[in-house]
Amino acid sequence: MARKPIFVGLTGGVAAGKSTFLGLLEMAGVPTLSADAAVHEIYEDPEFVELVVGRLGPEILENGKINREAVAEAIFGEPEARVWIEQQIWPRVGQRIIDFRKQWDGAEDPPGVIVVEVPLLFEAGMDQAFDVTAAVIATHELRMERAAERGDVEIDAREERQMPQDEKAERADIVIENDGSYKTLEQHARAFPTAAQEIFDAR
Repeated sequence: MARKPIFVGLTGGVAAGKSTFLGLLEMAGVPTLSADAAVHEIYEDPEFVELVVGRLGPEILENGKINREAVAEAIFGEPEARVWIEQQIWPRVGQRIIDFRKQWDGAEDPPGVIVVEVPLLFEAGMDQAFDVTAAVIATHELRMERAAERGDVEIDAREERQMPQDEKAERADIVIENDGSYKTLEQHARAFPTAAQEIFDAR
């Protein structure tokens, strides 16, 4: 039977550096997928655009594309509309994750590890789908600083909708502390496949 790559789910605190770490893994040769990036692609799919306009109206469009802020306004205080749009998005994201795994499971020379970044990994109960889970964490002060640098004004609201960072770290198999330099995070990325393999082999 052909060897299959270890399937890793990556999450972490808001503004802790998940996407930066995912990028470093990719640079280190690890195949990666971002659930957030998949959502952005889905919002640009003409079939999805037609579906959402049919439900929320043409007001959510800007130059023929979905304006996500307009969608957020349209579903604010409308629980049914919020549930509906989540029901349209997440099965599509789930399918992309399945396709990503199949692609590498069926590879002639599969990599040792493949990684999917899922911000709500534990909240959505998706951790059960992965062989190994990992969380990127950083101090509250650093995360606030990073959020401010990138103009993220909604960090508090997003934090309220997520599991506390400490709890994510407690539940994850691997914890990556991103309180140091970019170079230190790079070292963590290079060591990551071995760490994931050790966790997997110990089970």
